[in-house]
Amino acid sequence: MTRLRFAFISVTVLIVLALPASAQVMSAEDQAAIAEAETLSHAFAAVARCVSPAVANISTTTVVVDGPALLFRDFFGRDFEGMLRGFNREVHSLGSGCLISPEGHVITNNHVVENATEIRVTLADDRDFPGRIVGADPATDLAIVKIDATGLPYLTWGDSSLLQVGEWVVAVGSPFGLAHTVTAGIISATGRTDIGIVGYEDLIQTDAAINPGNSGGPLVNLRGELIGINTAIASKTGTSAGVGFAVPSNMARGVAQQLIERGRVIRGWIGIIPRDLTPTIVRRYAPGATAGVFVEAVYRNQPAIAAGIQPGDVIVSWDGQQITSVSQLARLVADSEIGSAVSVRLLRQDQSHEVVVTVSQQPTTRSGRPIEGI
Repeated sequence: MTRLRFAFISVTVLIVLALPASAQVMSAEDQAAIAEAETLSHAFAAVARCVSPAVANISTTTVVVDGPALLFRDFFGRDFEGMLRGFNREVHSLGSGCLISPEGHVITNNHVVENATEIRVTLADDRDFPGRIVGADPATDLAIVKIDATGLPYLTWGDSSLLQVGEWVVAVGSPFGLAHTVTAGIISATGRTDIGIVGYEDLIQTDAAINPGNSGGPLVNLRGELIGINTAIASKTGTSAGVGFAVPSNMARGVAQQLIERGRVIRGWIGIIPRDLTPTIVRRYAPGATAGVFVEAVYRNQPAIAAGIQPGDVIVSWDGQQITSVSQLARLVADSEIGSAVSVRLLRQDQSHEVVVTVSQQPTTRSGRPIEGI
């Protein structure tokens, strides 16, 4: 009997030793830290649920005329085009957008829908609509597409001037055709200029993953407010490297309003070719200048030359605001009311001058793109 009891105890000990050790009990401090992380996780989930219904997948079809067709058309004339349909090919592409009104106005990138012969807009509930472009602005790479529906979910505009570097943001779109993909990151920088992405740059930089197909989709804050339109990435591979750019909401909102109301954007213009200051320019043309924009050339019969602005001048202030870069001056001029008289201070060699320039409407090319200058 004693031997049997000993054997039973031995087996029990072996079984207990074979079981994994129990997890260490968390401290109250650890539990509090996890609770805070779960709260942030719930916030991202809430943003995704709130924003996704207003995000659209945009697919386009563009008819491209290949080289041989163009050759025959140039030789035989446009009446011959009907015989060239076999040379045409369809190009399909995908992008993103988001609803900004319950009446079906979708904001997206111009490059997503430019030259499209057919546009399809698919919402999160799988409703599919034909879309039509009501206005486009190549200078900011923004466009408004209209779908015929009412009572739709839409995003509210946030104030991009309040963004802080390090603030959490969420991007939603259709990377690689994967509709309603949600990624998160932070604001890496604001006010990025001279990147060469769009004509008027004041871009938000984010490390939220943005890939092909995200173009035109929303960048939102943790309140679900629209604070940017995802536009481009900096990458050597064509996929996300953690450097994405978005048009800020304060710029996009004004552009969207004009596109909806007029179908185009009207901007101010004075008629100069500007250049950022360099040490060489300062040494040669404006020894006393510490900041400003160099006037490389002026257009004939335009406001700047009428006001007395000359090539070689350095514009140091616009309507009392100090000027530090070409991109800053371009935005100020573009946002000025047509016909308004603006005080401009400039340096000519070492002499300061004050002139008044009357802002006119910016001319554009036949394709609607702004001509060089401001």
